[in-house]
Amino acid sequence: MEVMRRRIIFLGLSGGALPIFGGIVLSTERLNRIIEIDERNLQATVEPGVINQIFRDAVEEKGLFYPPDPASRGSCFLGGNLAENAGGPKAVKYGTTKDYVLNCEVVLPTGEIIWTGANVLKNSTGYNLTQLIVGSEGTLGIITKIVFRLIPLPTQNLLMLVPFFSPEKACEAVSAVFRAGFTPSAMEFMERDAIDFVLKFVDVKLAVKDEHKAHLLIEVDGHDLDALFKDCEKITEIMYEFECDEVLFADTAQQKNDLWRMRRAVGEAVKSHSIYKEEDTVVPRAELPVLLRGVKEIGAKYGFKSVCYGHAGDGNLHVNIIKDTMSDSDWENKVPLGIREIFELCVKLKGTISGEHGIGFVQKSYMDIPFDASTLALQKGIKSLFDPKGVLNPGKMFE
Repeated sequence: MEVMRRRIIFLGLSGGALPIFGGIVLSTERLNRIIEIDERNLQATVEPGVINQIFRDAVEEKGLFYPPDPASRGSCFLGGNLAENAGGPKAVKYGTTKDYVLNCEVVLPTGEIIWTGANVLKNSTGYNLTQLIVGSEGTLGIITKIVFRLIPLPTQNLLMLVPFFSPEKACEAVSAVFRAGFTPSAMEFMERDAIDFVLKFVDVKLAVKDEHKAHLLIEVDGHDLDALFKDCEKITEIMYEFECDEVLFADTAQQKNDLWRMRRAVGEAVKSHSIYKEEDTVVPRAELPVLLRGVKEIGAKYGFKSVCYGHAGDGNLHVNIIKDTMSDSDWENKVPLGIREIFELCVKLKGTISGEHGIGFVQKSYMDIPFDASTLALQKGIKSLFDPKGVLNPGKMFE
C-alpha cells in the first residue's frame, strides 16, 4: 500500500502522467538547470526538471520571490507545476503558476521547437500560446525551458491560527476579511477531522478543544511589521464576529514552521488513514459555506465520509472522500454519483471542477459538467491542431 501511494503521488493527483495506453513515459528530471536569474529585469530562465523549493530558495538568496508553493514544493518539478497550473497557499494574494510564466520553449509533436511568447510583462501580439500551454497537462507539447517573472521578497510575515465552533462560520469569515479590504498572503481552512488526522501524522503540539470544529490559518506579509500587526488586529476583530474561540499567534519561527508543516501534511495524513478519492473543488469564496454544507449533505445521501480542507482564501476546497468501512460495491458505484453531484453544485455556484490539480485521467468523465458540447469541441480541436496523431499524453482531459 505504501509503495502504491507514493507512486500515485509521483504520477500526480489526477492521474495526468499515467501511461494508460502503454507507450513512452518521458521524464524531464535531468533538465534541472537554473539557467539564469536576471536581477535587472526580475526574471529567471529555468529547465522543467528544477524542483520548486530549490528554485524558490535560489531566488530568495537574491532578495526575490517566486510565490507558487504547492504542498509538494519540496519534490515537484516546475514543468509539472506549469502542466497543472499549480497553486498553493500563496495563490490568494499572489496568483497561481500562470501569473508568473512569461515565455516557454516547447517541443511540438512534429519535433519543431517554438517559443510561445516573449520575455516581457505586456504582450498583445497574436494568440496567447504561453497561457495555452500552462495547464495543458502535457497534451499539446513538451516544455523544455521556462521564463518566469519574479517579484521582490516580502521581508516580514505574521501567522495566526483561528479555531471555530462551526466549520460553516469559519467559511463565512473568509469573504468578510476581503470585503473589509484585507488580502492575506495565505488563508487556509481545515475542518476538525483534518486536524485530528494530521496531529497523529506529524509531531506538532496543538491544543484543540472538543468544541473546535474547524480552523483558519491566516498569514499576512509585507515589509512594515507595525502595519502587519495592525492588519492582524483588524482581521482578529472580524474573526470574533463569526463566533471563533481565542485567536492564536505564532510567536516564533519554529511555531510558524510547525503550523505550516501541519497544514502541508494534511493531505498525506488523511490519505494514510484510508483508501481515498481527492476532489479539487473551487467556487467564488463567498460561496464556500454553501459548498461545504452541500458536500456534507451529498456525502450523507450516498453514504460516504469526507474530510475537507484547502485554500479558503481563493475558494479552493479539497474534498477527500475516504473509503473507511464502505463496501467495495458502494465505493465503486455510489461515490462517483456523489462526486458528480458535488461538481454540479460547484458549477451551479459559478465555480468549476478543478482549481489546481488538473483533469488528467480521473476527472475527464466529468468535463461535461463545466463545458457544453460546443466548448468541448473547441478544446478537442485545439488538441488535434497541435497533436494530429494523438501521441502526446493520450486519453487525458477528454473522454
